[in-house]
Amino acid sequence: MKIGVIGGGQLGRMLALAGTPLGMSFAFLDPAPDACAAALGEHLRADYSDQDHLRQLADEVDLVTFEFESVPAETVAFLSQFVPVYPSAEALRIARDRWFEKSMFKELGIPTPEFADIQSQADLDAAVAAIGLPAVLKTRTLGYDGKGQKVLRKAEDVVGTFAELGSVPCLLEGFVPFTGEVSLVAVRARDGETRFYPLVHNTHVNGILCLSIASTAHPLQALAEDYVSRVLNTLDYVGVLAFEFFEVDGGLKANEIAPRVHNSGHWTIEGAECSQFENHLRAVAGLPLGSTAKLGESAMLNFIGEVPAVEQVIAIDDCHLHHYGKAFKVGRKVGHATVRSADRATLDAQVAKVQALIKG
Repeated sequence: MKIGVIGGGQLGRMLALAGTPLGMSFAFLDPAPDACAAALGEHLRADYSDQDHLRQLADEVDLVTFEFESVPAETVAFLSQFVPVYPSAEALRIARDRWFEKSMFKELGIPTPEFADIQSQADLDAAVAAIGLPAVLKTRTLGYDGKGQKVLRKAEDVVGTFAELGSVPCLLEGFVPFTGEVSLVAVRARDGETRFYPLVHNTHVNGILCLSIASTAHPLQALAEDYVSRVLNTLDYVGVLAFEFFEVDGGLKANEIAPRVHNSGHWTIEGAECSQFENHLRAVAGLPLGSTAKLGESAMLNFIGEVPAVEQVIAIDDCHLHHYGKAFKVGRKVGHATVRSADRATLDAQVAKVQALIKG
């Protein structure tokens, strides 16, 4: 089976690494000349709206998926005329736009921060007056890893901020005084079968995920699974989806969903019976889903900007390095490491050793 992937970054690369042992081959459509997934399959270098190359991709593959939500929903809709595409264009349309996304959460009874649609500075001024400060202004689409957003703490922060974010449609969200950030990675098959990985505790720095630790028997696991199930069933979703939440007052408030394999699920490659990448491919290909059970204790640490010396990383006990083959650049995710152990105390010590390499 040949899988077409829209996007050729590290998520596409890891999908191919998971699918190759299953007898799958891959073609990636990505405009970047140095797309890091290209080493694992055919690289069609073209814009996501290039219909000639999209037709070429559709003619070559058995089905198509995508590795990030910046892909236009129109691209997925176009491809769907010629080849099966999972997740669907409708799922992508909602997930890539924060207004559609938050509105869906509200309709499904999933708690969210207060929010408002912002189309102008006047809209922003009115929304701030209604919601209050602090608040966060985010572009409705294309923002990720802390980009396309600004925290508003005082009245002076509001002045001119709509123009500062590009005078594009935005969403204002009330600031959430959370006690923690967690995410749930789930996979749903074509027939509706759904499996969930354990809730993951996430730590961000400057809006970029730095550390994820898979939980054991988290008290909010069942609640998170309920909320995620509502979204999956509403969208008739196929594939892996990640749902990021804020922990607030013993419950959960929705942050956002990602209609794809997710950074906070990278630990599953070594830390679960079947990784999120293999399970995504199983789901979209109509194959039986794999077990999402944990293998001991696991944590994932991102390498931002550069990867430490390989020999130092792999010298740490049960530490697994993933180098993305990307050029080093400030603020760019260029690799990650997963550490595993039989107990949490040992895991914390391993995490500290990797963090020392990052800081050093």
